[in-house]
Amino acid sequence: MNSLQTVEPVLDEACCAPSGQAALSAEDARRKALVFKALSDPNRLRLLSIVKSEASGESCVCDLTEPLDLTQPTVSHHLKILVDAGLLHREKRGTWAYYSLVPGALEQTAGLLTSL
Repeated sequence: MNSLQTVEPVLDEACCAPSGQAALSAEDARRKALVFKALSDPNRLRLLSIVKSEASGESCVCDLTEPLDLTQPTVSHHLKILVDAGLLHREKRGTWAYYSLVPGALEQTAGLLTSL
């Protein structure tokens, strides 16, 4: 009495209906991940805080090594990541680079999760 039964899947139209909302595109996900990755390092968060708190609105790379107790090449590496993520602006003056916050960047960053 070996009987094989074929079981057909039951499709629930309400369950499988598309939500109608567009999914995050691959490019949007890549850009958002770049910002999150930049913010995931404590030294980079401290750099943002230092630049933001500067009365002039900008900081020279020469002034950022001592507060973090890091070498200049390491600080420059972290700053490059923040620039690439669109959080900081870099301006070269002579032999030094000066960094300032990109206008609106922190506000945009704050809204990244809510825009998912």
